[in-house]
Order: sequence, then C-alpha cells, then structure tokens
Amino acid sequence: MPQEDFFPDIVTTLPQADVPLAGVRAYLFQGDGKQLVFMTFADDVDVPEHDHAAQWGAVLDGEIELTVGGETNTFHKGDTYSIAAGVPHSARIKGGSSLQDLFDQEDRYRAK
Repeated sequence: MPQEDFFPDIVTTLPQADVPLAGVRAYLFQGDGKQLVFMTFADDVDVPEHDHAAQWGAVLDGEIELTVGGETNTFHKGDTYSIAAGVPHSARIKGGSSLQDLFDQEDRYRAK
C-alpha cells in the first residue's frame, strides 16, 4: 500500500499538522491539553535531538530507531515507545513508516 494511502478517511479528514520535516504527512487530533498526531514518512527522516512534554507512540507500519536519554532501540510494526517529559531524544525513521504519537502538550504542533 502506498504510504500516502495508509490512513483511512477518518484520519485524513483531520487538519494536517505543520511538522517541519521533509516528506512527512501528518494529521492532528486536538484534545484538552494533549495532541494525537498520525504521521506517514515518504522517505527516511533523521529527527535531531530535542525534548518536550511526555510522548507515547506506536509504530503502525515500518521501523523507527529511537535514541532516548542516550539509549538506542529499534521499534517495528506493533511496538510502542514512551518518552518522559524533558528527556532528550532523536530518531531515524524509515521511509514508508507510519506512526501515531500522543503528546502531553496541547501546542506541540499547529494545524497548517
């Protein structure tokens, strides 16, 4: 299935999120004090080290190499990950991957 067709209409009719990474398509669900973001990656993406409020994510398809607090792990379809608030982390996400991330932060991303 092509990466751009991964999510059904119930997701793709959400506002697109302004994620500052090339080749990323993201959809934003805004909650009270939280955001849920559904993302697909057309190409391999390197996410530089950064930190923010707590984050929980799930790999829906593909693979992500995540470095959290200096420890690197690889996650595949069906795996979940959790990042505590303020912990520096970076990632390498393989093209064709799809993720969902929940942020304990209502303004992590803005709608386009």
